[in-house]
Amino acid sequence: MTDYGRGRGPEPWHPEDPLYGDQQWSGHQAQQAQQGQVPYGGAPQQQAYPQEPQYQQQYPEQYQQYPEYQQQYAQQQHQPQQPQQHQQYAHPQQQAQHPQQYAEPQQQHQHQQQQGYAPQQPVYDEQGWDTGQGQYQAAVQTDLYAGVDPYTQQPVTEYPGEAPDLYSTDDAYAPPTPPGRRHLEPEPVEEEEEPEGTLLTGGGGDDGDGEEPGRRGGRSKGGKPKKRSGTACLLAAVVIIGVVGGGGYYGYSYLKERFGAAEDFAGEGSGESVDVEIPKGAGLGQMGRILKEAGIVASAQAFVDAANANPKGKAIQPGVYPLKKKMSAAAAVAVMVDPSKLNVLTVAEGWRNSKVYEAIDKKLGKPQGTTQEIAQREAKNLGLPAWAGNNPKLIDPLEGFLYPARYDLGKDTTPETLLRQMVKNAADKYVELGVEAKAKELGLENPLQVVTIASLVNAEGKNHDDFRKMSEVVYNRLKKTNDVTNQKIEFDSTYNYVKNQSEINFNLKEAQRFDNPYNTHFIKGLPPGPIGNPGTDAVTATLSPDRGGWMFFVSVDGDKTTFTKTYEEHLKLVAEFQERQKQKNGG
Repeated sequence: MTDYGRGRGPEPWHPEDPLYGDQQWSGHQAQQAQQGQVPYGGAPQQQAYPQEPQYQQQYPEQYQQYPEYQQQYAQQQHQPQQPQQHQQYAHPQQQAQHPQQYAEPQQQHQHQQQQGYAPQQPVYDEQGWDTGQGQYQAAVQTDLYAGVDPYTQQPVTEYPGEAPDLYSTDDAYAPPTPPGRRHLEPEPVEEEEEPEGTLLTGGGGDDGDGEEPGRRGGRSKGGKPKKRSGTACLLAAVVIIGVVGGGGYYGYSYLKERFGAAEDFAGEGSGESVDVEIPKGAGLGQMGRILKEAGIVASAQAFVDAANANPKGKAIQPGVYPLKKKMSAAAAVAVMVDPSKLNVLTVAEGWRNSKVYEAIDKKLGKPQGTTQEIAQREAKNLGLPAWAGNNPKLIDPLEGFLYPARYDLGKDTTPETLLRQMVKNAADKYVELGVEAKAKELGLENPLQVVTIASLVNAEGKNHDDFRKMSEVVYNRLKKTNDVTNQKIEFDSTYNYVKNQSEINFNLKEAQRFDNPYNTHFIKGLPPGPIGNPGTDAVTATLSPDRGGWMFFVSVDGDKTTFTKTYEEHLKLVAEFQERQKQKNGG
């Protein structure tokens, strides 16, 4: 690779540098470079040569000693600028001392171009630098560059000071290093002094109009040295403080949340009451989050800690709890572990509808009789199965369909919504157990009779075993071959239902004379409908009786029920029961 006009340095060729090369480096340029007047590389720049007034002021003696420069400069100021071959300019003192040296190379170079060859030996200037003139090789006639100075590809005016500075633009490359200094150690760059002025204003610094003599690498893209900005320093300080402060804050928050005591309120809470519903399957963490969102506790962790500290804390049941805002976690847990504080309505197995209505009115704060009136008026619109509620002798069509379970109460709960939910639960359960299909297998007239028998055994029995034997008693007494009771069920619970009471000791003869379709001491067969709301155990026992042939039962001690198959055995048990009752009553 041929480097036109370059010395013998090892720097690689850069095809995009418009002024790459040494540009006929001379001692005059080296001296000016040291004084900060011209950039390295010999690029022409304004106000950098002794022909201009700046040099006249800087070197007045030298300028007066060479009047021919003054005359030449004056003549050229009135002539149009013409491109010419690249010339070398040296210090006037050097030209005065070696006039022949600076005249011969120019003439010799013109002669070489005319003859088509170049000298083979390098030419050196006063300071010992290779000017690059010795790099020309002998050219042949077919060489496109024969006789042409490669440095004339860029037009150069007669006075280099009038050409634009191609190293002062934003896209310019850094000036090349002088040939003789390419292998030297880089000069240490002095640190810039802090500009005077405040940090906020950034004032008092260098205005950036020039570059310090002897400094390299301090020039920005615009040709001006970099200066420190007070605003940038302030912004950097703010960013650092923000990062450190933010990291510290989040670190403190994390450590406090992980190892510190959880935030908690004190006391039993404010006077404002809030109903909070805990869903099924919720753990302590989810409960704590629900309570925190409702404003009950200060933090979920405080609730979890309090629940773990309470022996009953892990047994908290789902449901609606009446709580107060800003309660301590321990106070909230104390309420939630007490079933009586739970804002729910629990319908027990065997409850009559009349008792359910009273409980709904009380829980919802309604006047007594409100729910019963809604039940009678809306019975057909509450979702009863098609096979229910059709008998005109029914005292209450909803009897047996207010399914025993726990019902959570909220702000939007009304008697009607509760009744509808209870009926739906009962209907779904009866479908699940196959009541409708099993009724025919058991020889019953309709599915409602299954629910009726289940309500009877639920009212008389104590457990599932009792329920199965009692359902066997009912089925046996319903048989047409029953000549002992003459197809009468004779359950005391039916008489008590009509009387809306729960008495064990009542006048049997009076009960046998009481004419009512629900009184099984008076009528044959089953009553028109259920006498209560049976639970799942009673229903399944009705669908699967004991089949032991039982006809009678008596609970002698009020706890254990004894079943018999003959009337004689039953009479003995009855006599024993009556004797116990006399002793109990002091008679």
